[in-house]
Amino acid sequence: MLKRETFKVAIIGLGHVGVTTAYTILLKGLATELVLFSRELAKAEGEKADLEHGSPFYPPTKIIATDRYEDLEGTDLVIFTAGCAQKPGQTRLDLTRGNCDILDKVIPKIVREAPQTLILMVSNPLDIMTLHATRLAGLAPGRVFGSGTLLDTARFRLHLSKTIKISAKSIHTYILGEHGDSSFATLSTATIGGKPLLSFPEMSPDHIKWAIDATRKDAYTIISGKGATYYGIAIALGHIVETVMCDANKIIPLSSVLTGQYGLTNIALSLPCILGRGGITRVVDLPLSPDELTSLNASASILRSHLDEM
Repeated sequence: MLKRETFKVAIIGLGHVGVTTAYTILLKGLATELVLFSRELAKAEGEKADLEHGSPFYPPTKIIATDRYEDLEGTDLVIFTAGCAQKPGQTRLDLTRGNCDILDKVIPKIVREAPQTLILMVSNPLDIMTLHATRLAGLAPGRVFGSGTLLDTARFRLHLSKTIKISAKSIHTYILGEHGDSSFATLSTATIGGKPLLSFPEMSPDHIKWAIDATRKDAYTIISGKGATYYGIAIALGHIVETVMCDANKIIPLSSVLTGQYGLTNIALSLPCILGRGGITRVVDLPLSPDELTSLNASASILRSHLDEM
């Protein structure tokens, strides 16, 4: 049996999302070492014990429960899920100030102990947190990024697939922009099996509008029903972790600080990104339609105005 290459992952914050992500990583064998970090050591130790009890059924993984930043040394990927959770009636942007205050305290300590790590932001408001973490970390471009609109994209593809009865995996389109209410769909470049999505009769304007609206409302619907979303995002994060671990260089819609794409700078938004072991190596400039460009700029304006209010 071939020896597994070492890959150390640390999860900061052990709420629903953090723990479900740990569970996903273990089941898929995506780390040789997994750090569960929480300010509440008893919480971290309890989660470690619960997860370890299933260890005969997943690939060998060393689990560390800790409240010490020193245990992050040598980490390849930090997944940041700490912060206030979105409550019924709140938008993701409502969480800004409290969660940015947490970043101010934590990010410098992460980088001090693990200066070579990648940092994957998950906490909301995702794009603002990604921008703030990037500035605080001072790492090379592409080494701090957010989960972005990957889950939004998965939801949109799923909704589109329900009418056409083709696997969502074969529907190639993105939700881009803010991970939030101003996100938009890239229909002008969307394809199904290489054929333009809009050429399929099942993809009527009404169905597409319904799919976009459903995608925007999904998180609110789930939070209203069960209090939080965590399974879908944990599975999406597992996909990101696997892409980094395997140096797969997949194209994934992720949030990163833009450096002139579409004329935008100093703002974090989701665009298709090539992701590998070293982080984001390239942001792919899609040929967006005029309406899509308008939506992208509107998304950026909303985030800028929120930043100005801070």
